Amino acid sequence: MDRIIKITLGLFFAILILTIAFAGYTTYVSGAYEATRTATTSYTLSISTDHPLTDATFFIPVPADISGNSPVVAAFSAREMTGVPASWETTLFDTGKATLLKIHIPELIPPAGTGPDNPYTVTIAAELPAGMTIDTLYPVETSPVYGTIRDLTKVACTGSFAGSPRCFTFTTSLYADYTADPNTAVTIKSAVTGTNRWTVFEPRFNEYTTGFSVLMHGENNGWTTAKGTLVSTIGSYDYPFTLA
Repeated sequence: MDRIIKITLGLFFAILILTIAFAGYTTYVSGAYEATRTATTSYTLSISTDHPLTDATFFIPVPADISGNSPVVAAFSAREMTGVPASWETTLFDTGKATLLKIHIPELIPPAGTGPDNPYTVTIAAELPAGMTIDTLYPVETSPVYGTIRDLTKVACTGSFAGSPRCFTFTTSLYADYTADPNTAVTIKSAVTGTNRWTVFEPRFNEYTTGFSVLMHGENNGWTTAKGTLVSTIGSYDYPFTLA
């Protein structure tokens, strides 16, 4: 009987110690995750030209979620974007289906040395904190993407991405109206990346990235189609099990 009692007490204390250890581990993991967790949205927009542009107006898609919310939109509204030349007029338009950035440039004169092999580029950029964890698994449904996405098609991934990425192509539209030499080449590129980072024993991250680009020649006066890519599910999704 004494032997049974000793075995029972031994099992009880072993279970108690394991329970305390598990609770301590869980508390540490949860605390480390919450203390180190960050979410950021990186945005860039660049306009390149190899010749002067006169009286240029662009309507360019701005990434926003399906409700129209986006740190990028907020940053433009608050004039927090870096790289916007003083002579450029920027205004946001909500079409109901997408948010567009209107840029009016009275005159864009590239510096000496600009040419086809060395175009002049103006880049607008921002690194913006997100208020909550970004959905990098299904960004089209819940995260800031270009609302005018069409023909979203899953394709084989090219390039090097961590984790188990899913890759897509799409098309979108932008408006360009300007006067220029017939030999002018204008390139517009935009990209947005949403990233979550945390450290539990070692640094981890996951993210999605999407962007589009278009090359136009000579003068333009109307809408044009740009080609885009979207890569989701990049990085690690090994969240602490208590927080998954």
